[in-house]
Amino acid sequence: MNLLATSSGPVLARPGGFANLGPAFYTELLPTPLPDPYWVGTSASSARLLGIDAGWMARDDALQAFSGNALLPGSRPLASVYSGHQFGAWAGQLGDGRALLLGETAQGQEIQLKGSGLTPYSRMGDGRAVLRSSIREFLCSEALHGLGIPTTRALCMTGSDAPVQREETETAAVVTRVAPSFIRFGHFEHFSYSGQHDELKRLADFVIDRHYPACRAAVQPYAALLEAVTRRTATLIAQWQAVGFCHGVMNTDNMSILGLTIDYGPFQFLDGFDPGHICNHSDHQGRYAYQRQPGIAHWNLCALGQALMPLIQDSDAALAALDTYRRAFPEELAARMAAKLGFGQACEGTGRLTDELQALMARERTDHTIFWRRLARQAAGDGAEPVRDLFIDRAAIDAWLLQFEELTAQHGRGHSPDLMLKTNPAIVLRNHLAEQAIARAKLKDFSLVQDLLAALERPYDGHPAHADWAGFPPDWASHIQISCSS
Repeated sequence: MNLLATSSGPVLARPGGFANLGPAFYTELLPTPLPDPYWVGTSASSARLLGIDAGWMARDDALQAFSGNALLPGSRPLASVYSGHQFGAWAGQLGDGRALLLGETAQGQEIQLKGSGLTPYSRMGDGRAVLRSSIREFLCSEALHGLGIPTTRALCMTGSDAPVQREETETAAVVTRVAPSFIRFGHFEHFSYSGQHDELKRLADFVIDRHYPACRAAVQPYAALLEAVTRRTATLIAQWQAVGFCHGVMNTDNMSILGLTIDYGPFQFLDGFDPGHICNHSDHQGRYAYQRQPGIAHWNLCALGQALMPLIQDSDAALAALDTYRRAFPEELAARMAAKLGFGQACEGTGRLTDELQALMARERTDHTIFWRRLARQAAGDGAEPVRDLFIDRAAIDAWLLQFEELTAQHGRGHSPDLMLKTNPAIVLRNHLAEQAIARAKLKDFSLVQDLLAALERPYDGHPAHADWAGFPPDWASHIQISCSS
């Protein structure tokens, strides 16, 4: 494996990173080369985040490095070990079964290859990712960033005709992921449940010093860490709920210690509004249904709190930190729903309006994204597509719209149609759009991947050239099934 030495590519040499925690935290190994790789997609936005020259990203050097066929300067590839609860049950040791952390850039961003081959934590898997799921992760990582929702980023994606067996034979792909840290709740669970409390402390101190330095001055630094993570998680879940995003597999090993959306598998943006919607075909009990996400996040935070107890050693302090969620999540969600209605903050009436609206939308399975966008446009004076046409019960929606108009009149300048347009996206990555991009990509046409990426990076724009992407999903979209198997 060659060492790349280019002045315009990333150099992974920032000291004091995850690799310095010691061998108990990871296994060092090289990625498995990807035969005859080709580009599937690149994110110029993520490249700028890393200070990568656009010209270098077009070179074969970059293609080989981000396919696992060559090493970036300063790279020290490793797979980290963690444990976790999966579907509510303790799963024991897990780890990076198909991902390798290459290192950290001078900008403080870690670069990770997903789909780069077997690791000691692959658990009978092949360590590969497939084109289908990789396109979904590549696009959705950047789509959530475009929506302003905290997430890991996707720098690029490469593919290969190398066969990978899932339910059927598919082709291989590698996604290059970027984040300040890929540490999960499950990392803390691993060292706590295994009785490695020195390593648990080292990990907690690392996270505090690197990402939550204000916690160091607290009387109970580790309880302060738990509270800070709880607040970030509450904010993240509120943002998911407001935009209609379903993660699909909220295991503790899929929860970021930084409050980022991480590990895109069977995710979905709601089409028709259904609080009980289950986007993961493998979730037979509906544990991770849309309306259950807030409660599951709190459950996962309690699991993190339990893992941190050897360090906190004060159950009252831990419970107080976790109780932050019960206050922070409703406040965060109320603020975001108020913004969708055009109010800078939640006020008397916005909560009741939201509750009544969601009950009506749930009865009729009203399209979530289209309703909110039409409401925003109608408030801005564009009534070309009336909101009431989305409903069968015209009397009910007319009554709601009258209440909405009365509330906006009551608050006068405190109501902003422009805020509504900046809060309610025109385009989200619906399942059928991803499926169309995947179908073309299987024929080696990657143009729709890049075109969708460009639109999803600016989801609040109108995109008149792609008006169909903001339209209703086709009938066949309701039959798409996404599972954990990818």
